[in-house]
Amino acid sequence: MKITICSKTLSFLFILFLTAFFSTPRSEACHAIDKAALLDFKHKITSDPSNLLKSWTSTSNCCTIWEGVACDSSGRVVNVSRPGLISGDDFITDTSMSGTLSPSLGNVSFLRFLDLSNLKELMGPLPPELGKLSHLTHLFLDANKLNGSIPTTFRHLVQLQKLYLDGNYLSGVLPSTVVETLTSLSELGLSGNQFSGSVPSSIGKLVLLTKLDVHGNRISGSIPPGIGKLKSLKYLDLSENGITGSLPSSLGGLSELVLLYLNHNQITGSIPSSISGLSSLQFCRLSENRITGGLPASIGKLSKIQRLILENNKLTGKLPTTIGHLTSLTEIFFSNNYFSGKIPSSIGNIQNLQTLDLSKNLLSGEIPRQIANLRLLQTLDLSFNPLELESIPTWFAKMNLFKLMLAKTGIAGELPSWLASSPIGVLDLSSNALTGKLPHWIGNMTNLSLLNLSNNGFHSAVPVEFKNLSLLMDLDLHSNNFTGHLKTILTKSVQDPLGRFNSIDLSSNMFMGPIDQNIGEKPSTASIQSLILSHNPLGGSIPKSLGKLRELEVVELVGNGLSGTIPVELSDAKKLQTIKLSQNKLSGGIPYKVLNLDELQQFDVSQNQLSGRIPPHKAQFPPSAFVDNPGLCGAPLPPCKHS
Repeated sequence: MKITICSKTLSFLFILFLTAFFSTPRSEACHAIDKAALLDFKHKITSDPSNLLKSWTSTSNCCTIWEGVACDSSGRVVNVSRPGLISGDDFITDTSMSGTLSPSLGNVSFLRFLDLSNLKELMGPLPPELGKLSHLTHLFLDANKLNGSIPTTFRHLVQLQKLYLDGNYLSGVLPSTVVETLTSLSELGLSGNQFSGSVPSSIGKLVLLTKLDVHGNRISGSIPPGIGKLKSLKYLDLSENGITGSLPSSLGGLSELVLLYLNHNQITGSIPSSISGLSSLQFCRLSENRITGGLPASIGKLSKIQRLILENNKLTGKLPTTIGHLTSLTEIFFSNNYFSGKIPSSIGNIQNLQTLDLSKNLLSGEIPRQIANLRLLQTLDLSFNPLELESIPTWFAKMNLFKLMLAKTGIAGELPSWLASSPIGVLDLSSNALTGKLPHWIGNMTNLSLLNLSNNGFHSAVPVEFKNLSLLMDLDLHSNNFTGHLKTILTKSVQDPLGRFNSIDLSSNMFMGPIDQNIGEKPSTASIQSLILSHNPLGGSIPKSLGKLRELEVVELVGNGLSGTIPVELSDAKKLQTIKLSQNKLSGGIPYKVLNLDELQQFDVSQNQLSGRIPPHKAQFPPSAFVDNPGLCGAPLPPCKHS
């Protein structure tokens, strides 16, 4: 991203230079052909809310009066710059223009710089006539709504250095005949379109290329080996496509490459050992692919690497000890692979490491104490590994972690008391064998924003000190043996605007009710999106005030011993997507407004004592959502009997 911003900034400075250099008043008037061509462009603009083209009039000199236009000494237009987004030291201008690109632009035959980027509403195809602009060095048409394919006439733009067509609706294949002729290109941006086909092998001829961004298209096929010939390449982003095949070993020849993003594709095969040749690489993302094999020991030669993201692949084997040589690394994301064996102690040498995510692998053995040497480590996630820890190592207390996630790592016993004085803000110890009471000192963990202790063996009530967790926003205690009233949790303090619950899951415990009738008016629940209280002996009725929770998307009150009716006020929570009220003692009818909430996708009131006709509804709900209510009838259940 830094490279993108830097490139655009340089281009903007170049615009200012050209404008200053060429728009000095001269004796020569604007050339008639250029003027006519640009007036025709203006004619095809249907909306110009910021008057970007107001100064373009038939009676004025386009070289001296027209904003965004610059000429050379002979009166020929060389620069047209009317982007929708311009930033300076103390201002940002963001605007738009609607219309189409006039083929007449191809008549501005001395044009070197054309910037119509970020105008948002330019539509229609790329005129083939643009291929006549043989002097063009910079073409910026990104962030519009252009469609169609890249004209084959673009092969004549042999002086083009920067081409940005990102963020449009362009489609078709990347024409090899065009690509192979643009040998002056240093930057090529085609991301966020609908291009298909493969990356042409002729890409290897663009030896001056420093940036290639084709992410977010429909590119298929494999990465051509010729890409290794792009010795000046610093930025390569082919992510979010449908690329298959393996990583070519020639990638290792890109010694200037700083950023390599190939994530969200269907790449197979192993990581070639030649990756060691990427001596300038700082950011590497190969995640969300199907890469197999081990992590080569040669990875240890990437001395400048800062971010290494390999998650969601099929990598196997042990983590190489050479990973400890990567002392510039700040983030490791290796989650959801098949890495096995012990975590190498050499990780403790990566002094700049801030995030270590090795979750969802097959790692085993002791956690190396050397990790405590990582003074900058903020996030440690070892969840879902067969580590068989038995307890959280006491030396963890020496670390300054903000996020600690050790779900399903074999931890047993009670929570260690050193947590009381830790700065941890996110704590996930779910799916372990923790037991005992939730300690009173939990109230000292005032940095907590997320607490997940679900699927353990905790018992007793939540201590009153829990109310001190004024930053807590996500709480998951499901599948334990907690008792006591919900009031302690729902009346916790908040630090506006922080500390309002996003989600609460207290299901499958022994919490007592009833649910406070004013639950929808409490500061802690004002922004809640998900409320799951199922399978607790709550009793009582469904509070009408739930309808006041304007952000509520999920409410699950299954098997809570609830009686009374379904309040029509629930329909005031307009964002509700899921309502589950099955296995209770609810009576009366189903309110029409509730069943017809615009966002509703899941609805289940089975196994209650509801009666009457099921209201007509737009969404499709299965019969199982209504069964075992002896008095209910109507679609999708059998029709009601006429009395």
